[in-house]
Amino acid sequence: MLIPNEKIEDFCATLRAAGQRIVFTNGCFDILHAGHVRYLTQARSLGDCLVLGLNTDASVRRLKGETRPVNRELDRAEVVGALAAVDYVVLFDEPTAEALVEKVRPAVYAKGGDYTRETLPEAKIVERYGGEVHFIGLVPGRSTTKIIERINRK
Repeated sequence: MLIPNEKIEDFCATLRAAGQRIVFTNGCFDILHAGHVRYLTQARSLGDCLVLGLNTDASVRRLKGETRPVNRELDRAEVVGALAAVDYVVLFDEPTAEALVEKVRPAVYAKGGDYTRETLPEAKIVERYGGEVHFIGLVPGRSTTKIIERINRK
């Protein structure tokens, strides 16, 4: 379910008041692959519901370059939102998810193992209010960039 960014703070406050342990993660999720599915499934297992912050198209272009994203934001939101592991999707346009983490205030903030506390500005926010930061190992050989490179070689 896609939740408007301007409503996510109140929405998550309602979930917490109902006793839900919220897990939050974020990313581009441009071309969905098995690594994404395994990552999101592991993240979801850390709580009662998973809120996924999805980079807007403009944000993806700033992060990945002018040829990205391959899929538009509403299509990406529909695809990740259809996964059993993902309960809610919210779009964000900022360079990092710091403002969104402030709104969601998850019990657990999950990110891939290619990050560290030092390279993850959101970690300080989560730990400041007593939340937990959890790093999930990457699936070797699975990445959107590698898929695009393989397609371009053909």
